[in-house]
Amino acid sequence: MASSLPTLPQALPSSLTKTSSSLATFKSPFLRFNGSTSFIPCSISLTSRGTSSTTIIPRAAAAESDSNEALANTTFHGLCYVLKDNIDTDQIIPAGAACTFPSNQQERDEIAAHALSGLPDFHKQRFVEPGENRSKYSIIIGGENFGCGSSREHAPVCLGAAGAKAIVAESYARIFFRNSVATGEVFPLESEVRVCEECKTGDTVTIELSDSGGLLTNHTTGKTYKLKSIGDAGPVIDAGGIFSYARMMGMIPSLA
Repeated sequence: MASSLPTLPQALPSSLTKTSSSLATFKSPFLRFNGSTSFIPCSISLTSRGTSSTTIIPRAAAAESDSNEALANTTFHGLCYVLKDNIDTDQIIPAGAACTFPSNQQERDEIAAHALSGLPDFHKQRFVEPGENRSKYSIIIGGENFGCGSSREHAPVCLGAAGAKAIVAESYARIFFRNSVATGEVFPLESEVRVCEECKTGDTVTIELSDSGGLLTNHTTGKTYKLKSIGDAGPVIDAGGIFSYARMMGMIPSLA
């Protein structure tokens, strides 16, 4: 890497980042650029959509969402799926099921069918029912160190492909947090308390995000929980990942 290209500060979990009120001030470990529109991803193996046969279809591209929507208007509502501590990437998607690298909707459906299929047998309720490729649970709630284990990007991709919109956990493995931002598949949100001990799988919840933080409401129990700000990573995920964000900001050419 040429020395003339500055490396921007690392994006840490939201409790360690400063909230930004502008998309233009985004800082990330995934982007290195100079005054031109060149864009060089680092520390990940994703490729720009439309330039490789092994490209992941990001959430925003698959859903054709509006990348210009303000983070303050980001709201998720649905059933929650509750897990505890140290959910690793083998539990999120077993290694044998991660051989598919989704480059089209059919492969995306295939990988979605394996989301959280590696959980131990004591999890009686499946995140994705056998024979299906979509989950009825749109929000995942976990404990500490969510997404630990290997660095495979398949972990957040399979969750997003199965219909998950956000995860609320006490803390994340750094690589899972980074991959969630890079792919734009799910919002990795941090709770201020141990929400996984107070919610049950099947509870109806709503997440309301703003630039300064967020709020999780459990409509089943009537309780609410504050969420930490996701900081500068929020607009990137909201745009659909680093490539969608880079196109939106003019760092790389548009696909149009």
